[in-house]
Amino acid sequence: MGGDDYSEWDATFVAPLSATVPAEMGGLRLDQALARLFHQYSRNRLQEWLRAGHITVDGRSARPRMPVTGGEKISVAPPRPPDEAPRAQRMPLKIVHEDAALIVIDKPAGLVVHPGAGQPDRTLMNALLAHAAALAGVPRAGIVHRLDKDTSGLLVVAKTVEAQASLVKQLADRTMRRVYLALVQGDPPASGTIDAPVGRDARARTRMAVTHRGKPARTTYRVLERFGRAALVECRLETGRTHQIRVHFQHIRHPLVGDTVYRRGTRHGIPFPRQALHAAELSLIHPSSGEPMNWRAPLPRDFKRLVDGLRSCSV
Repeated sequence: MGGDDYSEWDATFVAPLSATVPAEMGGLRLDQALARLFHQYSRNRLQEWLRAGHITVDGRSARPRMPVTGGEKISVAPPRPPDEAPRAQRMPLKIVHEDAALIVIDKPAGLVVHPGAGQPDRTLMNALLAHAAALAGVPRAGIVHRLDKDTSGLLVVAKTVEAQASLVKQLADRTMRRVYLALVQGDPPASGTIDAPVGRDARARTRMAVTHRGKPARTTYRVLERFGRAALVECRLETGRTHQIRVHFQHIRHPLVGDTVYRRGTRHGIPFPRQALHAAELSLIHPSSGEPMNWRAPLPRDFKRLVDGLRSCSV
């Protein structure tokens, strides 16, 4: 679900839905009725669909504050997916967990999550379609969030539309727990909360920045180990904005080691070929059983080697 490299990513494409407003909901506003009828989706998502004309009442467009009387037929017809579907490509996947509802992947650094400009294939999405052909029937091949190409770690994929809706709602409700390990430059305070809105950088549209025009973003962190010129920190996300951890630590003048995009004012950084960021822990409620689930992924080899080297030098 990519912030810090974990982008909270609502599933744009979902299966068509319909429901009849029960009599006991008579008198509610339409947006209130929608929230009860389609509780697997956030209110914001439902209102976006309503404003865009993807939700109709008795075949007609409607306003969010319009009252319902009961008996109305609600139809949800989301945007159609792109005409050209990604193709299945066999690639190695490190699967931490798989069952009928979901797959948890330990993504290596260097793997792009989904096709896009400059990366038409050889992505995690292509690999997932080869691993489980049924994912072709799930929007975005079940992907509900993403990690940046050069961020490693845990990522969950839904195997059914119902599971995807549940995971999207957990992301929207901020009940999905994500813990990251980052190596930052310098000597930051022992712990803290970085509360600063994140949005597009007005000077460089491919970058994000702390800006008053951005969306609310909160990252809590604590230092696990210090190495003099760098520190290993554990980060927990309360929101999931694009590049959130990277932008926030640049903002407090402790950019991530190896981050060539967000390294303001670091003339002699510690050499590392990517941003030192790893999605180490993922917790969620299982979409089918309702049971709490938790997974941890150890540091990848290159990150561990970097930490071990700094540790030996600081002794």
